[in-house]
Amino acid sequence: MAQNKIAEYSRFIRPQNFDELMLLAEKAAGKRVRMVNSTAVGGGVAEILTRVVPLYNELGIKTKWDVIKGSGPFFGVTKTFHNALHGIKSDISTEMFKVFQETTAANLAEMSFDEDVVIVHDPQPAGLIAAKERSKAKWVWRCHIDTSHPQADVWDFLKGYIEKYDASVFSTPWFARKLAAPKYFIYPAIDPLAEKNRDLSAAEIETVARKYKLDRSRPIITQISRFDYLKDPLGVIEAYKLVKRHNDCQLVLAGGGATDDPEGGQVLNQVQEAAKNDPDIHILLLPPYADLEINALQRASTVIVQKSLREGFGLTVTEALWKAKPVVASAVGGITLQIIHNFTGLLVHSIEGTAYQIRYLINNPQAAKKMGEYGREHVREKFLITRKLRNYLALLIALDHPNEDIIQG
Repeated sequence: MAQNKIAEYSRFIRPQNFDELMLLAEKAAGKRVRMVNSTAVGGGVAEILTRVVPLYNELGIKTKWDVIKGSGPFFGVTKTFHNALHGIKSDISTEMFKVFQETTAANLAEMSFDEDVVIVHDPQPAGLIAAKERSKAKWVWRCHIDTSHPQADVWDFLKGYIEKYDASVFSTPWFARKLAAPKYFIYPAIDPLAEKNRDLSAAEIETVARKYKLDRSRPIITQISRFDYLKDPLGVIEAYKLVKRHNDCQLVLAGGGATDDPEGGQVLNQVQEAAKNDPDIHILLLPPYADLEINALQRASTVIVQKSLREGFGLTVTEALWKAKPVVASAVGGITLQIIHNFTGLLVHSIEGTAYQIRYLINNPQAAKKMGEYGREHVREKFLITRKLRNYLALLIALDHPNEDIIQG
């Protein structure tokens, strides 16, 4: 990935916001930061880190990114934990906790932490906090998922680790749990210069549409997500079938998997089975880094859908809004921060509601266009990577001043 110069972002945001970014970078320059997560490819966290780590380094924050190692059984356990933290009733055994602890110990034996700040992303590597005793770093746990109603046994187990961190960061206030250490709230964000979000020519869009045999003379409904039960791709197919009773249209379900998600293959098989008798349903299993294809598919679409049953934030919604596309999405998690109903998009609660709102947008193209325009401006103000950088730089500075008022007039 070619490194983007930070000055290139100034054209997307207000001048005062760019000036603030550079001032904070000056104050935090020289700090050493370690990012740790569970996968280098697939999922929103890996995608975010791919973009922000080079930018932090360009701003003078010496940032490294590590990925923990784990076996299939470990990632099976953490996927079950993931579902349980989202409030999905899951069977949890003592053996699962043991697998988590053993994998954590194996990673700790191979890792050392001599940075100023260590930021650990999500539950999978949370146990690395055991290294705090031999580290001078400030430790931050960054939670990207909705933990507002977690299954008690899983949360109680993980809380034993999380309580030891110096701070925690959540995507929204209502995801947070009661913790002794300070809590911060930082929205995820997209990079407008990334291959997935940059402007495309009409020819680039048409090339991808032809590659996947899409008929652009008819409405295209698209959901971009990894194949995961919580993204409800089967529900999207049911909504599409209701729409198709009245509107001739096509459905695209496109996405990939993540190395820490063992359920993806099973979900994909069920989706393919549900779609096999309809040539207008396009199931696209995209390889890692298919960013140009995702960008073009979103831009070629008439309506973007995100029918998640649970959602941490939903960066696919952010991406679609940035492309000025009308979005129909479930009123869950961080999606409700992005979509202001009937203004920047449409929020839904059911398969029938999803179908109804898709039909509304197809049949009212002017209203769809206006929502798309408002959605893009909403992202420009709140959900671009420059705002995220400012927030994290402020966090790095705040960690050095616990319980102090460091804002001066």
